Amino acid sequence: MQAHDEMDYSKKLDLSLWKRLLGIAKPYHKHLWWIMITMAICAACDVIFPLLTGYAIDHFIANQTTMGLGGFVAVYMAVLLVQVASIYTFLLLSGKTEVGVCYTIRSLGFKKLQELPFSYYDRMPVGYLLSRMTTDTQRLADTIGWSLLDLVWGVIFLVMCSIQMFILRWQLAAVIVLVLPPLALISMYFQRKILAAYREVRKTNSRITSAFNEGIMGARTTKTLVREEANFGEFQELTTRMKKYSVRSATLSAVFLPIVVSLGSLATAYAIYKGGLEVMAVPQIITLGTLQVFVNYTIQFFQPVREIARIFAELQSAQAAAERVLTLLSTEPDIQDTEKVVALYGDNFHPNKENWPELLGDIRFEDVSFQYTDGEKVLEHFNLHVKAGESIALVGETGSGKSTIVNLLCRFYEPTEGRILIDGVDYRERSLLWLQSHLGYVLQQPHMFSGTIRDNIRYGKPEATEDEVIRAAKLANADPFITKLPKGYDTPVGEGGSLLSSGEKQLISFARAILVDPALFILDEATSSVDTHSEALIQQAITGILRGRTSFMIAHRLSTVRKADRIIVIEDGKIIEEGSHDQLIVKQGHYYQLYTSQFQDEQGQAVLRGE
Repeated sequence: MQAHDEMDYSKKLDLSLWKRLLGIAKPYHKHLWWIMITMAICAACDVIFPLLTGYAIDHFIANQTTMGLGGFVAVYMAVLLVQVASIYTFLLLSGKTEVGVCYTIRSLGFKKLQELPFSYYDRMPVGYLLSRMTTDTQRLADTIGWSLLDLVWGVIFLVMCSIQMFILRWQLAAVIVLVLPPLALISMYFQRKILAAYREVRKTNSRITSAFNEGIMGARTTKTLVREEANFGEFQELTTRMKKYSVRSATLSAVFLPIVVSLGSLATAYAIYKGGLEVMAVPQIITLGTLQVFVNYTIQFFQPVREIARIFAELQSAQAAAERVLTLLSTEPDIQDTEKVVALYGDNFHPNKENWPELLGDIRFEDVSFQYTDGEKVLEHFNLHVKAGESIALVGETGSGKSTIVNLLCRFYEPTEGRILIDGVDYRERSLLWLQSHLGYVLQQPHMFSGTIRDNIRYGKPEATEDEVIRAAKLANADPFITKLPKGYDTPVGEGGSLLSSGEKQLISFARAILVDPALFILDEATSSVDTHSEALIQQAITGILRGRTSFMIAHRLSTVRKADRIIVIEDGKIIEEGSHDQLIVKQGHYYQLYTSQFQDEQGQAVLRGE
């Protein structure tokens, strides 16, 4: 199992990052403002209640009178009702904000993933991306919906409480406030440590998610190669690492919070001691009610301090998630249309189809060179002209450059040098969507989406009628096996097509490609993983499907390419032979050797099977 090493991020709170995140939450800014207003009202009520209690002690208890008690109770109840209404409002709006932010980030993330090219998925594990869009996104929504707002409440209450304490007795208030600087230094120290530990937890969690994904998707391979014990050992290393850093993070928090509590308790004890002396002094300096108010404020004063410390720790741990999510959202596709092209033809989500030219299928590679990001050169000064409607078979050893040629044609990648012309125009002057909307691509291992057979055939053209779906299935020779199923076209395919055979999935994939009526057809090892019966059905279908369309076939089974108009033999990214099947057989060159060798192998296998 390969781990994806994530980049290192900032080791302190990055305010610009949180500003960007709040920018994403812009649709909910109105909610946030109302939440802050209601929280300020709640904080004001929390400051008023001790004053009311102090007043009651000095005026009703000390004087042993009930005069004015009714009015006092009415005021107390009014303040209480205001606070209850404020709490209800901010809880409701906070919940809506959390859900809304989660929805927005996931929508943006999914849209971004749809825009990114193949090269991005080549280097990003599935587990990494799943973690970004699930646990990290939920963490950010929780942080914006609750933690940031708790921080606002804490700051507002601290300011109001401090002002009132200085009004009551500034000499005592000054001593209490002196506790804040050492508390701030302690908080900064622990925050850095907690964030570092939590980043390791997040990194390891992504690797664990990837390991789970690989373990589930590769279960059959794992069992056939008896890799259970080795895989478990690798997985245990990851879980042990995650446990180590999770415990470190929890330990740091466990040490940090008691320090804050202890400092608060010492300050409260001082307020009781000093204030008690002033109550008993002759003449009396402060009243008993004032002392009660001050002690109450002192106790409450350190509650938001503890909350702020906790929230900062949460913000730092959430920042690790924020950095990863925003990195994904800010990823620019390696391949994208220019502003001029977008203005004329639109983009993936807003196409201007009325401006799209017809794709005839004349393809020209002009002096094309290509290398992957790791520096590996695959093609160098490659030239090829394919006429509209011509069927081309690409033949060669693994790694010769066949798939790269097709990937460049489909614009999954772009040439490092040179250009590719479609109908005489550099395809970068047309939109990606225009090109890929005219593609019919059948892979060696086609992916089936959850749903029915009908859903999968209709996947590229959701508005297709029932007649169109059935016609496509008949052209692909898929209709006979589909109609024999108990539920026919309504048969569920299972996750990833698990309820279908390889041949059945391939036939459905052909039908799916046919339905969109593509001008360019790509068959990438389309028959290499199917049985001989399915291959025969596919071979029958190919003849009719490719008629009148420009097509490229990549095949190791050379029986598939015999009917191609032109067979091109590729070696080390260069064309070493080309011609029809008969021409190349007569030539007795590289293709002849490949074909005769494969033919002899197939004959030998047939003898072994008793055929």
